[in-house]
Amino acid sequence: MKLKLDIAPDLVAAMAAEVKAGEKAVTAAMREAGTGLKTAWRGQITGAGLGRRLANSIRSQTYPKAGESLNAAALVWSKAPVIVGAHDTGPLIRSRDGFWLAIPTEAAGRGLRGAKITPGEWERRRGLRLRFIYRRRGPSLLVAEGRLNSRGLGVASRSKTGRGRTTVPIFLLVPQVKLPKRLDLGRDADRALDSLPGQMVSNWVERRL
Repeated sequence: MKLKLDIAPDLVAAMAAEVKAGEKAVTAAMREAGTGLKTAWRGQITGAGLGRRLANSIRSQTYPKAGESLNAAALVWSKAPVIVGAHDTGPLIRSRDGFWLAIPTEAAGRGLRGAKITPGEWERRRGLRLRFIYRRRGPSLLVAEGRLNSRGLGVASRSKTGRGRTTVPIFLLVPQVKLPKRLDLGRDADRALDSLPGQMVSNWVERRL
């Protein structure tokens, strides 16, 4: 008995077409999952009141960048990972030198380019010295002998007689701060992963029809 298997050209072409459809389905599913996760993370950040600028730090990229592959992958990341990660984990923040964290009050104003001002920068800009006041209950203080201007900022007193001069709290001093957890990025990442198999099958079926 002699057996012979002939591979018809149509069968080879059909198998190649299935592979191609699979490559397109996997790549499209990865692209959709990456874009969806990016949108979800951005929505979390703006919903938590952290601003559009931080939300726009979330980016996504599908690999390969050109063409399709059964091994396609999607990467979603932040260009400000330290800030986003801190709001995602809610860490305990301590001073680098082991002493105090200086938290500016409204009277301190803002630093350069709107950043939080430091005690050293405040003294240089205002021309006043800060004085330490220790309190057993509640945060200790860095205060200045001056006045509040029309914008509620602590500034030097113009009075030569001392009239209107007051002690203005400029910074609150605390040993540590627990940053509240305001994001749950892992939740959206898990949802994106769970949706991938269904997206791949749906895309594959759509491309075969």
